Amino acid sequence: MRRPLTHLAGRVWLYPHDEDPANVQGSVAIIADDAGSVLVDSGNGPAAARRVMAAIADAGLPDPRRLVYTHHHWDHVWGACAWPDVEIIGHVAGARILADEARRPWSHDYLREQVAANPRLGPSFEARRRAMESWRDFVVLPPHTEFVDTLSLPGGIEVRHVGGGHAEDSTVVAVPDSGVLLLGDCFYPPPLHLRGPDDGYDVGLLRTLLDEKRSGRFDWYVDSHGEPSSAAAARALLAAADGGAG
Repeated sequence: MRRPLTHLAGRVWLYPHDEDPANVQGSVAIIADDAGSVLVDSGNGPAAARRVMAAIADAGLPDPRRLVYTHHHWDHVWGACAWPDVEIIGHVAGARILADEARRPWSHDYLREQVAANPRLGPSFEARRRAMESWRDFVVLPPHTEFVDTLSLPGGIEVRHVGGGHAEDSTVVAVPDSGVLLLGDCFYPPPLHLRGPDDGYDVGLLRTLLDEKRSGRFDWYVDSHGEPSSAAAARALLAAADGGAG
């Protein structure tokens, strides 16, 4: 279902996440720029990407010219092949993984085979099946531009590698002039099929990102699968997760 963009702050707009967790579709951020907007994550497949494209056109925002991957997981990158004329930016660790992913024979049959071999893949691969209306012309795209620690983009946008347990290439995108830090999934536990009994949210990483002396001051913190949090709300969540010590 197509939905409109919501304006968060300054130049930052969001295509909302899907509230049904079984669909595994996070929010997509658009940082508006007359010289070409920056897209943060691509949607979980070409169909989702086309819905975001239509919402950008409806909002009258400039077409994206750059696409930043917050990390390599499928629900953040599988829509990339539907975006025309964008420079894809991602961390070097994710680039290696996506190069391998691009060589897999993705199809409904392949998904079934993989789940039969490893049933823990079931929820993720069922979500992939639902996201893909067709496999025709679908390809997994590694980034065109790789970075190691940080990368500065035009307009003062900062792309920063933070790593963590969810994905080794987890990256945040800072938009200082709008007071927004886009977190991707960086403080989440590992994906279900890789998660151990002791794996949980990365409270230490979240504490670092909320530390203004180390990460900068932001009014909004946006994780891909939840509602945007004000700075005060994010700190309250951290305090609760940290047993009141945040």
